[in-house]
Amino acid sequence: MYLFMDESGCLGFDFTKKKTSKYFVVTCLFTMNKRPLEKIVKKVHGGLRKNLRKHSGVLHCTKEKKVTRQRLLNLLQTKDCSIMSIYLNKKKVYTHLQDEKHVLYNYVTNILLDRIFSKRFAPETEHVALVASKRETNKFLNENFSSYLNRKVTNTHKIKFTVQIKTPAEEKSLQVVDFVSWAIFHKYEYGDDSYYKLIREKIMEENPLFP
Repeated sequence: MYLFMDESGCLGFDFTKKKTSKYFVVTCLFTMNKRPLEKIVKKVHGGLRKNLRKHSGVLHCTKEKKVTRQRLLNLLQTKDCSIMSIYLNKKKVYTHLQDEKHVLYNYVTNILLDRIFSKRFAPETEHVALVASKRETNKFLNENFSSYLNRKVTNTHKIKFTVQIKTPAEEKSLQVVDFVSWAIFHKYEYGDDSYYKLIREKIMEENPLFP
């Protein structure tokens, strides 16, 4: 089974800055077969006019037009996959975690994975591969993230679990979960659930971390 993970919002806590988000969302999309997700990306990108193609063929939700967002999310409705998400109202995050952003991120992702496996939302398989969208350039932080999650998941749930960190260009399915995470984030950050409604039937659960 594949778990594709991405996040939306930022982990900045200076709310005097205009671009600091009020919410931070981490989303997992899980499926047994990633090929249908890759086909979605190919189809949506192929439908764009040549002069609209961005980032060497990489779709990024925040930079796409409304019609592109709707098309991708509508295509996802027909695929065999499920979604789980966790969101933070950042004003409720403990102060000591605000100063350790990589620790906070690792903690949030582990909580999300624990919920997925504990509640058996994901099908039981011999091997689960988590593919996380690359957010750090620091090799040490990436290795710390991978080893932390690997240790937590394997010790708690006794499954064969691997972690890969890739860019959306390297792993096309990450482009799909980018749109999904953005749609959920948009609901909380801006009170607009128009995109969220397109994928609501695929969402198994979404919960706050600090209610």
